[in-house]
Amino acid sequence: MNLNKMRHNPKYAAFCLKKICIWIIDVEVVEMEKYSKVSNDQLIFSIQELKDKGLSYYKISQLVKQGILIKLNKKYYENTNFDGEESDFYYAYAYVPNGVICLLSAAVYYNLSTYRPDAIDIAIPRKARVSTLPEWPVLNIYYFTEERFSVGAEIIEVGNNKFRIYDIEKTVADIVFYREKTGVEETKEVLSNYLHRKDRNLNKLIRYAEMLKCKDIINKYLEVLV
Repeated sequence: MNLNKMRHNPKYAAFCLKKICIWIIDVEVVEMEKYSKVSNDQLIFSIQELKDKGLSYYKISQLVKQGILIKLNKKYYENTNFDGEESDFYYAYAYVPNGVICLLSAAVYYNLSTYRPDAIDIAIPRKARVSTLPEWPVLNIYYFTEERFSVGAEIIEVGNNKFRIYDIEKTVADIVFYREKTGVEETKEVLSNYLHRKDRNLNKLIRYAEMLKCKDIINKYLEVLV
């Protein structure tokens, strides 16, 4: 564009102004396309995931101002455009990304318990710390030994969403070990429902029990329930 020509030629100036407006619209379209990369099939985004989609810190802050994103903590954001089925476990993953869903929360997930806890049971390594706990969802933090923490953890992925949880046998073994905290009746219900499952793996359960020092008590429960 020739600035001198624009000053002396109104038609040329109008033409240039039109081109500038078209360019601005094109830029806004590109920006909206980038914003649309915050897809509606993912509830929680990390900062790194947003940056990988081409969003700068400024653009992320703009999405927050627009109400498209809600900042949960320093590393994670909630996507308000998410139109899938929500799970509290997705939020737990954002607040405690190194944590693993455990005990009665895991038992409910596997349909081993009719108990509906008011909080999510989540395990972290004994030496780990959680800087800030949210008001919601309420999280019950259990500090596991390194051995207990590392055994049996799985990642469940539902579309672009994920959380960590112990497998079903590890869940049963942990509940038996922590029976005084989870409740004796709840422990019996979990074991009974587990034994009625066609996909139960008693050999795996006993291996976990041996490893986690609760074999004797599990055998006593099995003698009564089997």
